[in-house]
Amino acid sequence: MNSDKKSNKKKLTSTQLVMLMINLCIAGIGIGVLSGSLLKIIPSRDNLKYENLTNPGKKVSTIYDFSPYYSDNEINELSLKWQELHKGYKDLEISGFILHENGKYAQINSNKIHSAASSIKIFILIICLKMLDNQELDWNQKLALNNNVIAGGSGWMRYQPIGKEFPLHEVATEMIRVSDNTATNLLIEAIGGLDVINEHLRNIGLIETQLKNYLPDLEGTNTTTTKELALTLKFVDETTFLSTKARDLFRDILSTSTSNRLIPDGMINGLGINKIKSSDYSLLIKGFKVLNKTGDIGISYSDAAIIQMPNNSNIFAGFIVKGPFNDARSPELIRKMGASIIPFIKDLSQS
Repeated sequence: MNSDKKSNKKKLTSTQLVMLMINLCIAGIGIGVLSGSLLKIIPSRDNLKYENLTNPGKKVSTIYDFSPYYSDNEINELSLKWQELHKGYKDLEISGFILHENGKYAQINSNKIHSAASSIKIFILIICLKMLDNQELDWNQKLALNNNVIAGGSGWMRYQPIGKEFPLHEVATEMIRVSDNTATNLLIEAIGGLDVINEHLRNIGLIETQLKNYLPDLEGTNTTTTKELALTLKFVDETTFLSTKARDLFRDILSTSTSNRLIPDGMINGLGINKIKSSDYSLLIKGFKVLNKTGDIGISYSDAAIIQMPNNSNIFAGFIVKGPFNDARSPELIRKMGASIIPFIKDLSQS
């Protein structure tokens, strides 16, 4: 009798274990279904509406978070200084925007749409690095030179034989380092073409920045604003839009730019120092590092930069001047705007 009870007890225990396992499986399935339903109800990051980069009051459907970066804390003295500078160049169109990481800013006609010239290459580089993060491009993949991408203007790649292959990292670097237009067009093709790039720009939240033609775009159809230039630099430098590795690459590649005759040379003038060896070196010994990309198509000059200051804070700047073809006053005016920042450095650095 006792042995039968023990046997029944063992059978009951085995049955309970089996039922427990079944119940756990059912519960797991239920939790999975519930989680899936919740994920459908809760909007994902890709579906959220974010503040527009250049118009903080306007909601747009965009993939990336462009929270308004700048406060109402305008440095009026600097904005007025630019207005005074413009009076000496009334026949030139001037646009400028600088923003310190603490929210202080100065501007003149910063929403005015202008030809981006080669400063458009900043945006192309950003999209390239984002696709690298997404494993849509490989940093060492080979790009073959073809007749469709050959372009005049700056750069050396156009002189290479058709069919020659270049690694993506070299193409992206030469696009910035010597502003190679053929390299730029090759990279545009690798990304997927003009329409794909413009879709990326819209997804980021950029409104006025558009790529309509391959480089060199001497007619100035590729457009941007100085506000979008500066805010995009801040966005990329301070957010997780790019991975840490891609963000480091972005800074490294910008630092290779050999053209320093606009913002960097303007800052040297503002500091009242003589150029030693190079603009980069002369600024570095004073505690400044300027990561910039210039543009020049004769009728439009531009420069955009991340300016690392002696206290290790950052200013994000964009300047564009439009005028008569190859008018020396256009780059001169950008240098003067760059020089005018210097007296306000302490104010820009204060938290």
